[in-house]
Amino acid sequence: MEPEEFVRFLYPSAKQVEQETGISAAAMIAQAALETGWLKTTVKDRYDGRASYNLFNLTGEGPAGSVRALDSEHWVGGQRTIEHRFRAYHSYEESFRDYANLILEAPRYAQAAAVRSDPLRYVAALRAAGYATDPSYVQKVESILLKYVWPAMNRIEAGAQQS
Repeated sequence: MEPEEFVRFLYPSAKQVEQETGISAAAMIAQAALETGWLKTTVKDRYDGRASYNLFNLTGEGPAGSVRALDSEHWVGGQRTIEHRFRAYHSYEESFRDYANLILEAPRYAQAAAVRSDPLRYVAALRAAGYATDPSYVQKVESILLKYVWPAMNRIEAGAQQS
């Protein structure tokens, strides 16, 4: 999926969750783009191919159970591949909502939750709290946000105002 199409596709769900939780839709969409490769590398069960609708590669049990998949993690001295159980959802909106609940309820993300309406500060606070193992995570999400997500959201919102 191309970036513009990706943003347009997920915008309604992300915007709904932003209205409910205050977490920036732009930040969530940029993270989802990085985590899923613009929906090209979404988590599917490695044994039966079942889709997870997991936009953030969250591990554990979700509302639709879990799927088993391999994941590459960054560690001191390199990367390693590990099989994890990833949360499964019934929809992408459910994935956004579960992600938002995690951020707002987990004490380790309290600083990120405090700046949740500011996408750049929010992503930096997530990384500082240990959200991602990739040392370049913040730079990657910021790049996606600035280059693709904000321009696409501006076009979407400008089109809605003209209607």
